[in-house]
Amino acid sequence: MRKSTFFAFTFSLLSALPSLRADEGMWLPSLIEQGRIGDMRAKGFRLTAQDLYSVNQASLKDAIVRFGSGCTGELISDQGLLITNHHCGYGQIQQHSSVEHDYLTDGFAAMNRSEELANPGLVVSFLVEMKDVTDQILRGVKAGTDETERTKIIDKNKKTVVRKATAGNHYKASVEALYYGNQYFLFVYEVFEDVRLVFAPPSSVGKFGGDTDNWMWPRHTGDFSIFRVYAGKDNKPAPYSPDNVPYVPKKSFTISLKGIEEGDFTFVYGFPGRTYQYLHSEAVRYIQEKGDPHKVNLRTIRLGIMNRAMAADPAVRIQYAAKNASVSNAWKKWQGEMKGLERLGTVGKKQAFEKRFEAWAADKPEYAGTTEQLAALYDSLEPYAFARDYHTEAIMAIELLKFAGTFADAENLKPETLARLRKSAAGFFKDYVPAIDRETADTLLAEYARNVPASFRPETIDPAALADAVFGSSLFTDSLQVGQLLASADTAAIRRKIDDDSAVRAYKAFTGTYKTRIEPEYAALNERIDRKYRTYMRGMMEMRRSEHDFYPDANSTLRIAYGKVDGYRPMDAVYYEPVATLEGVMQKDNPDIYDYDVPARLRQIYETKDYGRWAVDGTVPVTFIATNHTTGGNSGSPVLNADGQLIGVNFDRCWEGTMSDLEYDPTVCRNIALDIRYALFLIDKVGGAGYLLDEMKFAE
Repeated sequence: MRKSTFFAFTFSLLSALPSLRADEGMWLPSLIEQGRIGDMRAKGFRLTAQDLYSVNQASLKDAIVRFGSGCTGELISDQGLLITNHHCGYGQIQQHSSVEHDYLTDGFAAMNRSEELANPGLVVSFLVEMKDVTDQILRGVKAGTDETERTKIIDKNKKTVVRKATAGNHYKASVEALYYGNQYFLFVYEVFEDVRLVFAPPSSVGKFGGDTDNWMWPRHTGDFSIFRVYAGKDNKPAPYSPDNVPYVPKKSFTISLKGIEEGDFTFVYGFPGRTYQYLHSEAVRYIQEKGDPHKVNLRTIRLGIMNRAMAADPAVRIQYAAKNASVSNAWKKWQGEMKGLERLGTVGKKQAFEKRFEAWAADKPEYAGTTEQLAALYDSLEPYAFARDYHTEAIMAIELLKFAGTFADAENLKPETLARLRKSAAGFFKDYVPAIDRETADTLLAEYARNVPASFRPETIDPAALADAVFGSSLFTDSLQVGQLLASADTAAIRRKIDDDSAVRAYKAFTGTYKTRIEPEYAALNERIDRKYRTYMRGMMEMRRSEHDFYPDANSTLRIAYGKVDGYRPMDAVYYEPVATLEGVMQKDNPDIYDYDVPARLRQIYETKDYGRWAVDGTVPVTFIATNHTTGGNSGSPVLNADGQLIGVNFDRCWEGTMSDLEYDPTVCRNIALDIRYALFLIDKVGGAGYLLDEMKFAE
């Protein structure tokens, strides 16, 4: 693989540097051999870089998938069996659930392959190859190239690189920027679209503790679900068909039953979403002092309304389960993030570094003034960012407006469009309660009117009266009316009714204001900020070549993070042990609380201590924590031991360390993993699907 000039510079720089603070970093697996393998082996890793990543032979990367668009999964048999988090498969489990077949409450187990449930729209993606393509992407870009022209050249080169990578094969590919556009990598994927649900524990196991325990340690959550990847008879991707067969992967994980101890080497191999380690102080200040507090408040309102309705009606609980989980996850994370940034004094640290940078750059025209220019740009951006947050978290959180928008945005009413709208309507009304949405709209619109300046609001809308007007007259609150509308053969009449609808008019007013007064300036300022970061990153790397490694921010591409099993001290006089067991589950067991009411079968097994082969010191291990640097997208990632064997499934971070997307603190940043032995125990002893274990390979 030919290296770009920047690529070569980067790793000559990295090889001369001391290690990062303990266990920080998310590393590209194709570069482990050049940058990190020595440190990994010094900390206990016993394999080679080729075992981790190889294009020419099967390696651990071939057992890992991007699950859907926002999680990770891993193959645990040579028959396509895949494990990920319960919360990653939650949407699929919820879609298959009803009051009659409540798989959320009761769990699901296919007793044979004919009972496995198909999931239209769910795909898994295996990485085939990643490689540096910086030279190809920047070909034609000169030092003085205008930014608009530079973007055109890069976009054209990206298309060329992707076209060549996918010519004559069934792969998909993308080119992603690293280091704020100083480096580019090509990622080639094999994408499978027949993925079937095999096993899910009850939510009182898979979501044990609910929102109360989310992001907290100790966790006692059996956060896993099992799917199977199917392929055509040629073992290649194929649309769903009863004739498809289980996919035979190049590699699947051996499962370790040896257990873990504090201090053991671990690594996480997955698709982390987004991190922002190199943000300017003004960006972090906005997040800590303005962005997060307002978003938390808006989601607190939504969750309160949903929770009351869900507690009062089991059918509503099922309808809003996935929505509630989606809203609450970031809500709690943002609270921990704010506290962590304040505790660490991240803003002050960044301000101090920016002063050092400017002193260093004083005699370097390329870099001088960069941080002051970024500060000015962020000052200009802030009102637009704030208005954008409210548009997303208040206006587009009103389900009726968002649903009406799918009709308003339909460019034509051709048969295929009408079919798509009918499908969208069926999914919407299956999980929609107008009373919840109406109460939510009233409260969110009041917050919107109180906090968003009039210059960013549509003149034709009175937020105080909007809910009455829209919910009292819109046809989009009624599934029967929508069905009748879409059954008409008169597309002109359909268009008139859509355009005249009160919810559509409100949607258009808000989105029109957003698209004309907020989004253009927000995008333009961010484009200028991104360009400035490109320079700032180059300067940081040059300035700090003697003191710091620079790993690229996560961007949903495959990464390795490594560390060790380790407890931590969240506060004075308190130490959290790194392993939690079934004892903690049963200590929390409460039949009167849905999220803590463990299955009767688990309660019975605990009473008799009938743990079978899964017993460890008279109990069953459930979860553990380690110092691996993770973020969203790492959900479902394999947690592996020094021999590359599966010991756990990553599913969370400790609340005190949720600011790790912005600043990693080795004293409290911990990833939380399901101990794989608890998943096996639940499959075998609680779910009655022990036959699945026959597919797996174990290391005793």
